[in-house]
Amino acid sequence: MLARDHFPHAVVLAGGKGSGKYTLALMLAQALNCLNPTQTGGLPDFCGECANCVRIAQANDLDARFAEAVEARENLRETDKKETRLFVQTHPDVLVIPPDPPQMMIKVDQVRRVIETIYYRPAEGKERVYIFTDSAFMKEAANSLLKVLEEPPEFATLFLLTENPGELLPTIRSRSMVFTLGALSGEEIEKDLEKQHPEWKPAQRALVARLSEGAVGRARGFDLEAYTAARQHALTILNSALRGGEHTELFKITESYRPGAEGRAKTEALIRTLYSLLRDLMFLDSGTPELIHNTDIGSDLKRMAESADFAWITAASDRLAEVERGMRRNLLRSLSLDAFAAALEK
Repeated sequence: MLARDHFPHAVVLAGGKGSGKYTLALMLAQALNCLNPTQTGGLPDFCGECANCVRIAQANDLDARFAEAVEARENLRETDKKETRLFVQTHPDVLVIPPDPPQMMIKVDQVRRVIETIYYRPAEGKERVYIFTDSAFMKEAANSLLKVLEEPPEFATLFLLTENPGELLPTIRSRSMVFTLGALSGEEIEKDLEKQHPEWKPAQRALVARLSEGAVGRARGFDLEAYTAARQHALTILNSALRGGEHTELFKITESYRPGAEGRAKTEALIRTLYSLLRDLMFLDSGTPELIHNTDIGSDLKRMAESADFAWITAASDRLAEVERGMRRNLLRSLSLDAFAAALEK
């Protein structure tokens, strides 16, 4: 579409977390605005060296730029904070619109900023580019965006990034081109990790490749040390439930899951890891060991699978969902985890 100069005015990039949606959107923004465009395989590409490419690339680390925007707002007067919305902008013609805290949704004032600027011709580039990094729109914001999509200027392109296109209004999807980013193979991700994390052993790269489920961004940013620590706790909790008896080690672990933001993040990581192990136990129970993700502890999982039948795995999944719901009601995390293990004792 770039080669034929028929790039759509609105593009929905769909795919799982870490699949490369934001990276691709920025690359397209560079290709649309490159001052010295090149070709790769006969198709348009960007040089990566001109002033436009360099400035757009400064927004690559979205988490860092987002943190800077939050900090800048926190330094404002209380009255100004309420009226200020978050944006990331390293180039005058490329605006990144992240979800605005604390609700973490795209708000109407952010869309109004897009409406106010989109009809002005680009200042330094060839195309105005707007990147919405999330599909969680407040109702009024989504309706306001429709006005732009119905009558877009010829020199502007909007990217809407989402894990699930169904979260966007049907009227927004019908006015956009929807592209879904597929998962990469485990072999491709392992090759990439060999360059990104040469300090990891082949078994570790294979593990991360399985756990990232084809999302190269998730694989590159995978905290292997934190996952291994959470998994060790998850194994102790599940083994305690399967074997029963002495609970000293269980209580020692669950006591470390305390209130507060840090404790919440730690508990969420544990819950994700518990789900991962339960899924692997399900694969073993169903006779498909080749599908397990935690390949490096296959022998431990097989021993657990001897005691964990389908009914127990189902009950464990239901109980784990109760722990998740309890977190939203701010129930004491350590007691919720103790109750989870105790209720599943055989």
